[in-house]
Amino acid sequence: MQNGGTDVLVLGGGVIGLACALELAKAGRAVTVLEQGEIGRGSSHGNCGTITPSHAPPLAMPGMVRKALGYMLAPDAPFHIKPRFDLELMGWLLRFARRCNWRDFRTVTRVKGELLTRSRERLAELVRDERLACEFEENGTLYVYRDVRELESSGWLVESLREVGIPIEVLDGARTRALEPAVNDTIVGAHWNAGDAHLRPDRFVAELARRVRELGGTIETGCEVQSIAPREGRVETSRGSRRGRIIVYALGAWSPQFARALGVPLPVQPGKGYSITFARPSICPRIPVVCRERSVCVTAWSSGFRLGSTMEFAGYDTSLNRVRLDALTRGAREYLREVPTEVREEWYGWRPMTYDDLPIIGASPRDSNLVLATGHGMLGVSLAPITGQLVREIVTGAEPSLDLAPYAATRFA
Repeated sequence: MQNGGTDVLVLGGGVIGLACALELAKAGRAVTVLEQGEIGRGSSHGNCGTITPSHAPPLAMPGMVRKALGYMLAPDAPFHIKPRFDLELMGWLLRFARRCNWRDFRTVTRVKGELLTRSRERLAELVRDERLACEFEENGTLYVYRDVRELESSGWLVESLREVGIPIEVLDGARTRALEPAVNDTIVGAHWNAGDAHLRPDRFVAELARRVRELGGTIETGCEVQSIAPREGRVETSRGSRRGRIIVYALGAWSPQFARALGVPLPVQPGKGYSITFARPSICPRIPVVCRERSVCVTAWSSGFRLGSTMEFAGYDTSLNRVRLDALTRGAREYLREVPTEVREEWYGWRPMTYDDLPIIGASPRDSNLVLATGHGMLGVSLAPITGQLVREIVTGAEPSLDLAPYAATRFA
């Protein structure tokens, strides 16, 4: 473009924006990424890095509303809503509640399962072909249980995954400990998700950024988006105007702020998650472990050990909630033989949550040169590879690898 513009402006330098930028750069497009902070410092940084087709079932399911209300009485529960008057959040929660039925549950599981499976396959190719040094390992995940009643009542999970072709095996306590000796003797059983994988998310994002730059892409940090004019191909930022023939909207949890001006429904709520990164313990899990009753995820790499999870709807609150951080450590101790004490980092990040638990991917219904790539919830790392591929196909006019209708923003109209 003339006047210092570029072919494609990618708004957002998290894992989704960078995956899109990499695919477009590989396709020969001139790409500029605009990031308000540092690369990958949002929800791409401190999550547990699990790559999980096993997370195909949505959060909205029968019984979830009752369960969530029970959690409200416990400040350290896995799910919490900070009391406040917020009409947008209330509307989001009502729409979420309406989807807590088996019909919507099965529909989303099928759609999301295909997306996650394709992304998992694409990720392995991406790591290999682009030589991404991110501690990627393909050794599954374990969902472990201490309560036999909880394990026996989880048949819906096994059935729903098997229905969509995602492998899952039920193990007893002895087989669980044989597979992962780092779990303790209180474990009564587990779900073994052999098709899952994991990586170090901050290193994955750094490697994506490295490859974008090597392919000629530009990444501008400290460049906050202030307004967007898609038809003019113009974005006003804290560092002046930027122009692009195509604009990719990958702003994650900050997506709603421009929705009204763009005329696009983007019902995204920031779901706050927490993690603690430690030095590796002497008895360290080889396989990522999800402590089911406490909803704590445990991931270890050669470079560290992390506890993460929780979901808190507290708006854009920037505080580290000590109660919720302590709950991660306390919960993990119930399941593992050893939890380390040498803390390397305490972290929070906002996940971009849609009420139907599906991302928003596709061209804007109003401006064809505005491509949406947001709302990936807790699965941004898992879904980044397929999102990048789909955005490349949209921008280049190629036949989409998947039916984009389930991910279109028009579903919210």
